[in-house]
Amino acid sequence: MSDANRPPRFDAAFRERFAELVRWRRDVRRFRTDPVPAELIKRLLALAAYAPSVGFSQPWRFVLVETAERRVAISANFERANRAALDGYDGERRAAYAQLKLAGLAQAPVHLAVCADEATDVGHGLGRHTMPETLRYSVVTAVQTLWLAARAEGLGVGWISILDPQAACRALELPADWSLIAYLCIGWPEEEHDDPELERHGWQERLCDRTTEPLRR
Repeated sequence: MSDANRPPRFDAAFRERFAELVRWRRDVRRFRTDPVPAELIKRLLALAAYAPSVGFSQPWRFVLVETAERRVAISANFERANRAALDGYDGERRAAYAQLKLAGLAQAPVHLAVCADEATDVGHGLGRHTMPETLRYSVVTAVQTLWLAARAEGLGVGWISILDPQAACRALELPADWSLIAYLCIGWPEEEHDDPELERHGWQERLCDRTTEPLRR
């Protein structure tokens, strides 16, 4: 076997650094406005495309949202959804929610919509007949891959889930067969932490053993 085709061997030092990368991957809402080189974004998207996908369908579709008009529409969408979410809480939990910073839309230099092409025939439907949702799950693996790759470059990523996805697709004039999976803000973080912001501000503690201990059957 040639050196070019020889599988890599990841040593203990690499595994330790990878674990550190995973721990320091955070949902970032506080960005500097400094631009991100276009070549770096291109490189991150290329790495994201190495994510696993059901039937090798590769259904992820990336949309860079660059025009002011469309960014304003997405921000207005977020504000409406955020007000509706606030109305779903009462008392101390409502007050706590109101104090949270839940998006970096105004500051992040890069806005990226990540979509699933629901009509793709790539992969010929393999693996999707019994679990069609795996097409969208495949896109989520691309998001996670991009997230880790961005963290390795010192970039922060924030996932904006407080949105009406159908309204967002209309605002972005996306193809009818594309579903919005993630609207991401990307940029250089103002601050860096190894604990989630929601944990740091008392919204939810980490569950640890409650979620990692497997059931045995």
